[in-house]
Amino acid sequence: MFAKVCSAAVNGIEAYPVEVEVNDGWGDTATVIVGLPDAAVRESRDRVSTALHNSAFRFPMGRTTINLAPADVKKEGPSFDLPIAIGILAASEQIEKEQLENFSMVGELALTGAIRPVKGVLPIALRARDDGRTGLLVPRDNAAEAAVVQELRVIPVDNLREAAAFLEGEIPIEPMHVDLDALFAQPPEEELDFSEVKGQESVKRALEVAAAGGHNILLIGPPGTGKSMLAKRIPGILPPLTLDEALDTTKIHSIVGLLAAGQALVTRRPFRAPHHTASDAGLLGGNANPTPGEISLAHNGVLFLDELPEFKRSVLETMRQPLEEGQVTISRAAGSMTFPARFMLVAAMNPAPDGKMPHESKCSPREIQNYLGRVSGPLLDRIDIHVEVPSVKFRDMTAGRTGETSAQIRERVVVARRRQQARFAHRPRITCNAGMGPKEIKAYCALDETALDLMKVAMGDFNFSARAFDRILKVARTIADLAGSESVTSEQISEAIQLRSLDRQIWG
Repeated sequence: MFAKVCSAAVNGIEAYPVEVEVNDGWGDTATVIVGLPDAAVRESRDRVSTALHNSAFRFPMGRTTINLAPADVKKEGPSFDLPIAIGILAASEQIEKEQLENFSMVGELALTGAIRPVKGVLPIALRARDDGRTGLLVPRDNAAEAAVVQELRVIPVDNLREAAAFLEGEIPIEPMHVDLDALFAQPPEEELDFSEVKGQESVKRALEVAAAGGHNILLIGPPGTGKSMLAKRIPGILPPLTLDEALDTTKIHSIVGLLAAGQALVTRRPFRAPHHTASDAGLLGGNANPTPGEISLAHNGVLFLDELPEFKRSVLETMRQPLEEGQVTISRAAGSMTFPARFMLVAAMNPAPDGKMPHESKCSPREIQNYLGRVSGPLLDRIDIHVEVPSVKFRDMTAGRTGETSAQIRERVVVARRRQQARFAHRPRITCNAGMGPKEIKAYCALDETALDLMKVAMGDFNFSARAFDRILKVARTIADLAGSESVTSEQISEAIQLRSLDRQIWG
């Protein structure tokens, strides 16, 4: 007998349909899996046969052929265990086939017949809905994640016996439902607040501007001045995730396996802080089977690179394309893979090897230059804001008053972002000022004669590049949005230049 079961697999961050075809024929007892299976898929023969026996089903005698179509795409992982087992039961007439066309299914089988969670369920659920399936059978721990997809019946199953009984119509299983509004309304378990940071008002202002426009920012200062403390609080002043952003972010985390058991959606902007020993593949993604790296895990959130000069030069240089394009393309012999990587880069570094400013350092000029030279000019040009983080004064440390809370800063950031969303409503690829191209800069960052003269002087004094010129205009546009101004004034240009000039004072 022949049976076909619908399933899916993940390629990049999207899923594609897989048909699990099972044929129970005559001949010597053998089970063959074809369709470019990897080792984990080939091993499913033993897992499935043992799970069937332990679930009081019989494994068919004779030659059983299992085909995973399309046959020209490599199949990976244990997620085909459940559809293979159901296909064998249908082909050997132990369950009826009528319901199989309506459902897609994924899941790993334990030897006892229990169904274990798998990675990438959210993109698989989206694919099942788009393919017109009425339902999706998933492990119970993955059910909440799949249930965020509307117009799809998500059936949580605990074991193989339960899945077979449901498909036979013997037992009803209530579909999983998720309240999206309640998910987004849940408060974070622990939220770091800007009111806990003493002093550093100028740095907080720079971070507010960066958050309002989605600008990359570099914090330069001696150790112990609060660079990491400030960076960790940035997600608290960013606008809340939209549903589309949350789905994109959750897909990436699901594929990598970072979702907790029962977690439905990533509702907070991610904050990723890889160690400076991270490799190219760890940061960008890759390996033999390309998977998302740290910059993709930070999609729609913050990527914090502490001790920036300590990262390998080759690792830093590979970030130039993602910073410009908002995505990273990984090419291998078998093909290329593109992952989203639209993040806000926050970098921190000491101004000299001993941590002091260059004019105070006891290091030789050559040592300082070699240290600073680890960060290339082209990478610096792609960072919109450079700000000094000075040592905190004693009176600020001991002052009883507290600064603004993250909620107060976030209110202004959200208002500025709404202005940008209205401005770029007809350009959906641009979500904030940092994403403006030459056409948008020309249209929305027009300068009067006074502002042009100011830019002319700054270009001469600081030797800014053409890219830096555009970055200053973008930052000035964001400062104007925070002020509620339709046009960019000379005062806003002046502040944007001040937020950009520190790198020329140190590197120059």
